[in-house]
Amino acid sequence: MIEMRSDTFTLPTEQMMTAMMRATLGDDVYGEDPTVSRLEELAAKSVGKPAACFMPSGTMANLAALLVHVPRGGKVLVGSESDIYLYEAGGASVCGGIVYEPIPTQPDGTLALDDLTAAMPPDADDPQFALPGLICVENTHNRMGGQVLSQEYLAQLKRFATGHGLLVHMDGARIFNAAVASGVPADRIAAHADSIQFCLSKGLSAPVGSILAGEIAFIDKARRVRKMLGGGMRQAGVLAAAGLVALTSMVDRLAEDHRLAAQLAAGLAKVEGIDIDPAMVATNIVLFRVTADGLDESRFLAAAEQRGLAMGEFGHGRIRAVTHRGLTSADVSHAVAIVADLVREGS
Repeated sequence: MIEMRSDTFTLPTEQMMTAMMRATLGDDVYGEDPTVSRLEELAAKSVGKPAACFMPSGTMANLAALLVHVPRGGKVLVGSESDIYLYEAGGASVCGGIVYEPIPTQPDGTLALDDLTAAMPPDADDPQFALPGLICVENTHNRMGGQVLSQEYLAQLKRFATGHGLLVHMDGARIFNAAVASGVPADRIAAHADSIQFCLSKGLSAPVGSILAGEIAFIDKARRVRKMLGGGMRQAGVLAAAGLVALTSMVDRLAEDHRLAAQLAAGLAKVEGIDIDPAMVATNIVLFRVTADGLDESRFLAAAEQRGLAMGEFGHGRIRAVTHRGLTSADVSHAVAIVADLVREGS
């Protein structure tokens, strides 16, 4: 099977497996797992923050950030196409009584400052209005096809937030894809956010885990939230060891994933009955539509899977393909050939 549904399908490397078997362990709930501590120190440094906390998942890391930053009854401004809003089960509302205010997401993944201004309450002293306390941005932006938010935009957003007394949380699940694609180090990207989450288990190929990073006091509170949510892990160094390998040896190779995505987009653009703009492919996520007669998304995906190609339906009539370490250039060429055959037969 040519697996393109997500980069979460990456498997740990042999180096990771060896590191996991040999990891020095302790009880991390007591703060005594040395391998976890090493990972958290390295992770914090990689995004330029004073402290970090190892979390079981990106969903939990984002949720912990929101629960720490925003009081019960407060409001968080999120993109209408953001993963936090669409894919994380409304956790901040369920667990923290926090109101989500969806802001229209622009094609480049940004939230327009005018739209953010319109979301501000007309009277901050009126008790009937939920007060915003946080803006969440996503970088790279999944639903917008892996778009990278520019440094100029992030600086503008941070100035806006500061001027309105708000904090900024970055869902940087694929921040190292953003760093590799833009040539801007991850710590400079994260400098525009008060807190950041990033995943170890996507393109970096670790089997489990995400990092939440920010100020020391923020992370201290996030650890308590992690425990409340059931995320306190014991000998978690078994997993953290793979995360250390991910951060020290897997970042630069993300450029290969981007190259494969560009190859896929260029190939699909030559298939009549496929609608795609290769110029919009910035990292490792490729979005396209099937316009050929006789094929809708469901039929196309089912037929592709029967021929050994797995992609995902992505809303708005789109199909998503994600490149990752488990793919080769030959796999991409084969995938294009499968798509071409399906479109030709379907029409």
